[in-house]
Amino acid sequence: MSAVEAKLAGLGLTLPEVVPPLAAYQPAVQSGPYVYTSGQLPMLGGKLPVTGKVGAEVTPDEAKELARTCALNALAAVKSVAGDLDRVARVVKVVGFVASATDFTGQPGVINGASELLGEVLGDKGVHARSAVGVAVLPLDAPVEVEIQVELVQP
Repeated sequence: MSAVEAKLAGLGLTLPEVVPPLAAYQPAVQSGPYVYTSGQLPMLGGKLPVTGKVGAEVTPDEAKELARTCALNALAAVKSVAGDLDRVARVVKVVGFVASATDFTGQPGVINGASELLGEVLGDKGVHARSAVGVAVLPLDAPVEVEIQVELVQP
């Protein structure tokens, strides 16, 4: 078990299986020292635990927890191409999308769920640049979607 996965276990979390693509793309690709993930939905056991807009059917607290799940799924996608999460030198960028009710403006607080998980698991390596964007709708009516870019330590 890698040190990162041991840290996850210490938080009571396990790295899930990579979520299969919903269309014509890969969950993650590597280019040079970087791994880029596709947008990760908060899938648990192959399905979304909740659907709808944040600020309407989904509370901001529920959405923040879903963003944590998205980040965990993104780490699984990174591992699928990097082979070992201990190769992560740092998280460079996080982009979070929040399916928002028309009057909802708390997207940064929702995406904090992903950012905080990355910090808990990776420490200083989890500090990153970030965008948190409100959108009208996401695939499968998911409330949240997160993608990450990481830099790897070269072997």
